[in-house]
Amino acid sequence: MSKANLDFFKGLPQVEDVRTIMTCFQCSSCVADCPAAAHSKRFNPRDIMLKVILGLEDQLIVQDSVVWDCATCYTCMERCPQGVRPIEVITAVKNELARRNLLPAEIAGAAENIRTTDRVIVNSDAIERRRQELGLAPYACEGKLIKEVVK
Repeated sequence: MSKANLDFFKGLPQVEDVRTIMTCFQCSSCVADCPAAAHSKRFNPRDIMLKVILGLEDQLIVQDSVVWDCATCYTCMERCPQGVRPIEVITAVKNELARRNLLPAEIAGAAENIRTTDRVIVNSDAIERRRQELGLAPYACEGKLIKEVVK
C-alpha cells in the first residue's frame, strides 16, 4: 500500500509554478502524442502527474523509476489544454532521483564521463581513427589530449 505525501510536489526542484500541477484534470492529451508512451507500456505522463498530485512519492522515487522512459520531447507540454507542464514535473522528479543517487547505470555513467572528461561519450581509439579518416585533429580537452585526462 502506498503512503501519500501530500507535500511531495511542493518539494520538487525546478518546477516553475507548482500550482499549475493542480490544474491537471487528467484529460490524457499529454499521452495522445507522447512517443515514449507509444513505445513503452509502463510510461504514461498522465499517470505520473496523478501520482505527483496524490503525493505517491514512493511509486516515483524508486530505483528504475518510470520517469526515465521519458523522451523529453515536450509534446506533453505543447498538447496540454490547461497549460500544465508535465515535462517540467517529470524533469523535477528525475532531479530528485539524481539528488537521492537513484540514477540508472547508463545515466550515472554518462554523468561521470561529463564530470571527468566534459563529454558524454569517452574518447576511444576507434573515435580517434575516425577523426583521422575525416581529417580532424585529435580531440583535446583543456589543451590536453583526452587520453591524458582520462588516465
